[in-house]
Amino acid sequence: MRGKEAAVTAAIDVAIVGGGISGLVCAYALQRAGKNVLILEAADRPGGLIRSSQCQGFLIEHGPQSLSGTPALRGLFQELAIESEVVYADPRAPRYVVVNGKFTPIPLSPLALFASSLLSWGTRRRILRDAIGRTRPVAADESIAQFTERKFSAELLDRLVSPFVSGVYAGDPERLSVHSAFPQLYEAEKTKGSVIRGMIAAARAKSGPRERPTLLSFREGNETLVRALSAKLGPALRCAAEVISLRRIGGRGFAVKTRSTSGEDTLETEQLILATPPNMSAQLLTESDSAFERILGGIEFAPVAVVSLGYARESVAHQLNGFGFLVPRSAGMRILGTVWNSSLFPGRSPDSHVLLTSFVGGATDPGAVALDAKTLGELAHKENSGILGIRKPPVFSIVHLYQRALPQYNLGHAERLARLEERRAACPGLWFSGNYLRGPSIGACVDQALAVAASVATSPHSNA
Repeated sequence: MRGKEAAVTAAIDVAIVGGGISGLVCAYALQRAGKNVLILEAADRPGGLIRSSQCQGFLIEHGPQSLSGTPALRGLFQELAIESEVVYADPRAPRYVVVNGKFTPIPLSPLALFASSLLSWGTRRRILRDAIGRTRPVAADESIAQFTERKFSAELLDRLVSPFVSGVYAGDPERLSVHSAFPQLYEAEKTKGSVIRGMIAAARAKSGPRERPTLLSFREGNETLVRALSAKLGPALRCAAEVISLRRIGGRGFAVKTRSTSGEDTLETEQLILATPPNMSAQLLTESDSAFERILGGIEFAPVAVVSLGYARESVAHQLNGFGFLVPRSAGMRILGTVWNSSLFPGRSPDSHVLLTSFVGGATDPGAVALDAKTLGELAHKENSGILGIRKPPVFSIVHLYQRALPQYNLGHAERLARLEERRAACPGLWFSGNYLRGPSIGACVDQALAVAASVATSPHSNA
């Protein structure tokens, strides 16, 4: 039986809707800035897709398999006193791509790219021409496929770029915007006239004191970060609290109506951060401003199935000496790629066992997530067996399905975000945070959330 609606609670400085990594970091940063914060999460646990669990001795990541160690993220680890729990991947470990049924190392530098056996001499000549020539970006928004074929070749698109796009966005290179999804490529051509020269300049800019490896996780899994943030927030984090409506209060502030097991409640806040997926943010804002629905509702997400497979080590012929592999669509396989978790980080599998995680679906194969878990597990086992020489069935298998896994930075995304910011600026006290704004990785989400929190803390609409 639903409880009686409560009276309006006391006003707070900042209400944050959504307890994924973006919302948690926003709340944590604002709390440290002395703000009275409340974060509302509809689910019974925070963290969104970041979830780690122990199953039969295997440490399973339900969503992202690793984090990229940005300076802001590492600073956060220090503040949360979890730096000692961090484990790093070996940056020298190779990454592979499947070509003609075999693994070929992915080149990680311009010189390695030019020398790679992955590419024909025709493509290598195009790489050399880019390195010594100069071009300008086209005026219109350009897809990653158009950009790659204009600058290099369809071969490079198929064998390297498309698999990489699948690994980052689970996206379609024919639709993803190079300007939005990979701005460093666009900027390299814009500033240097050459992608290769831009890559070299970026590498030189990073040279100096030796930095720690950038790919990392935690001894107890990625959810360690979520647990640490949640502990710091304490009662400022309220789970199982669904926001059912938003209402502007005059020219500033918001009334936020929530529903929980104890009934309905309404709180007033000076500032509101929507750290929910864009479709949910659009629904919440429809009543007050339908323009947001038109802007946010058009952001697409790719569906992905995450298939975790555990094997006895003796059952796998391959040495698993690396990060894992990516799969071009031309290879005729349905998995997008596989991470070799037990080679990447310690403590991911019991002794004498290995853990693999494959990804199926994405924007180019959305129907895959309609398959049942048993079929997806069998598909991933079969395709991994063929390339890794797996001789026996897995001793452990689990599938996690996400209909809206990764945002698609498709053509027109930059213009869409510009319209979103223009509309947001006309609504004092309203802010957005999430993986559809600056990048889908955990590191990018943390960077964006910290930037939003800093803006909120210094906003003229913020309480002193």
